[in-house]
Amino acid sequence: MAQLLFKNVNKVYPNGYHAVHDFNMEIKNGEFICLVGDSGCGKSTTLRMIAGLEDITAGDFILDGKLANQMSSRDRGIAMVFQSYALYPHLTVAENLGFGLQLEGIDADVIEERVQATAKILGLTDYLERFPRNLSGGQCQRVAVGRALIRKVNIFLMDEPLSNLDAKQRVTMRSEIKQIHRSVGSTTIYVTHDQTEAMTMSDRIVVMKSGGWIQQIGSPCELYFHPCNLFVAGFIGDPPMNFLKGEVHGGKFVTESGETSLDITPLVANLADAEGRKVLFAYRPEAVKLAHEKAGKQEYEVTTNVELTEFLGDTTNVYATIGDHNVIMKVNPHYAPKVGEDFKIYVPYAASYLIDVESELCFRSNLKRNDLSNEEQMLKDVDHKLEVLWEKFHSGVPAEQLWTEATKIFIEEGIV
Repeated sequence: MAQLLFKNVNKVYPNGYHAVHDFNMEIKNGEFICLVGDSGCGKSTTLRMIAGLEDITAGDFILDGKLANQMSSRDRGIAMVFQSYALYPHLTVAENLGFGLQLEGIDADVIEERVQATAKILGLTDYLERFPRNLSGGQCQRVAVGRALIRKVNIFLMDEPLSNLDAKQRVTMRSEIKQIHRSVGSTTIYVTHDQTEAMTMSDRIVVMKSGGWIQQIGSPCELYFHPCNLFVAGFIGDPPMNFLKGEVHGGKFVTESGETSLDITPLVANLADAEGRKVLFAYRPEAVKLAHEKAGKQEYEVTTNVELTEFLGDTTNVYATIGDHNVIMKVNPHYAPKVGEDFKIYVPYAASYLIDVESELCFRSNLKRNDLSNEEQMLKDVDHKLEVLWEKFHSGVPAEQLWTEATKIFIEEGIV
């Protein structure tokens, strides 16, 4: 079991730099959490505080019900994977995997058994007698993950472990790390600046901003469809959201140039909150429809002018202008417009947002923005948790313990 609780955790360095501000979060046992944000947002510092490599300036870090601010790294039951492989070049893969266990004084027979089991999980059995110089980058990274995995700890910390790999290797390792997490079931906290890694791997994502401020915590689905502010809306999504500047007058969004006017009634739960405010009209590039597609009742019609197109095979990125605003759209390459052409796009209400310029907060809306109902999302989450328990059963965890955990999941989700 590994449950982590952060209460107003702060980190201030001796030079006065405030790296992490009021970090508050509860991480449940077995969760895969991603800390994501731009450079200098405090995500790696937060990870190092969890590991005990950085002192906590203020606030409480509670690990399995015990205050862990002063707890030594050795006693926290944590294994860490760093950005660099940090493999011993003079040791074979097998010796690298077992080195930490040797330092703990574990019997050689037990070490050999664990090395073989870990190598099987990671697909390294055929490479155990090789040295790091004879391995590819992806294989080296698997060895680094294996050194953490072999210790059988409750918490795995990963600090941008895929940043040194090429694009193809990163895709492969993403799926492998996720599969390892499902089979082992340990709580995993993963730091990355790559939102694609965060969206595809995590149960929940913590979006952080420069200065160590948490912007939003939620599932990938929640962050994509329901960003709480301008930073999250612009950070999550590739390409990022398009933003048009303007004001609200008479229930309509009007661009600064006055060329575009859109009825924002569907986007705001209370129109009075937006009236007279400077706002940003935002929409997802991948949500737009072109003229050949029938416009629905719940869509905005906007005229754009094409400046550049990028053919990517399954999609085409279209760079265009709406008045004096630059925008980007992802469209079907078979219907992509030509450079210099004026063409109409249709933006669904459900993919559109209104953001207050002063506060940078998204206005509350009554729109249903995604296809998953709350009940469907709940069942999806339960299904994932039960998959973790099933993997634990196959790894030898007693059935009685797993039944207790399953019952707790059903009670927490209101199923029983």
